[in-house]
Amino acid sequence: MTIFQAVALAVVEGLTEFLPISSTGHMILTSSALGTNKDEFTKLFEVCIQLGAILSVVILYRNRFLKAGRPFYGKLLAAVCPALVLGFLLAKKIDQWLESPTTVGVTMLLGGVLLLFVDQWFTKPVRQSGDQVTYQEAIKIGFWQVLAMIPGTSRSGATIIGGMQQRLTRKAAAEFSFFLAVPTMCAATGYKLLKALKSQPELVTNPDNFKMLLLGNAVAFVVALLAIKSFIGFLQNHGFRMFGVYRILAGMIVLAMVYTGHLA
Repeated sequence: MTIFQAVALAVVEGLTEFLPISSTGHMILTSSALGTNKDEFTKLFEVCIQLGAILSVVILYRNRFLKAGRPFYGKLLAAVCPALVLGFLLAKKIDQWLESPTTVGVTMLLGGVLLLFVDQWFTKPVRQSGDQVTYQEAIKIGFWQVLAMIPGTSRSGATIIGGMQQRLTRKAAAEFSFFLAVPTMCAATGYKLLKALKSQPELVTNPDNFKMLLLGNAVAFVVALLAIKSFIGFLQNHGFRMFGVYRILAGMIVLAMVYTGHLA
């Protein structure tokens, strides 16, 4: 992997991780375009640089994390359980999905159609904070997150919709989604790293690879920091429709490229 490829992937990760457009889908497409999609280190890199994006959430909401009580962390733990359990059971199947641009194209297209109507479905939110969510409701949001195991679905989009279903405002649902990403993605990254250290330790211990991981995380952190700030304001003022239009167009382009043999 070159420095350019590492930076390009990290920028895409930082931009898309917290937007409802699917970071995994965009990473698959970007790595395919860069010609790195068959490389084992790239697969590890794409997961590990999520830590940089996650750090941006911790820094931006540091006061919330520092001052939060047990219920806050208990609800995050409850919400992350469905993804942890099903992610472990379906690990091999998920790896197969991750290698399929067709899956990305279809789910981006269908998800885009869904986002066109989300703002019309949830018009009377009554909760201004994720703290008002019960443990049962947190688990329900966690099951929405499970949908994101299919590449192209968008973890952020699924959990924000799940939060709005529990009558959270757009802002509160988005923030709960950000908070839920911390344990979810830390667990996914930790599992991937441990698996790599056990089977292919050179992927991590190689000095050049380690430098690329540091660079990727630093770039993803900065870009995600900017993306989160912009996203909250945009979502409050404009809703999901523009993201839906973007996903539909992107999905159509991906499927056209697969059909014509330009993407495999």
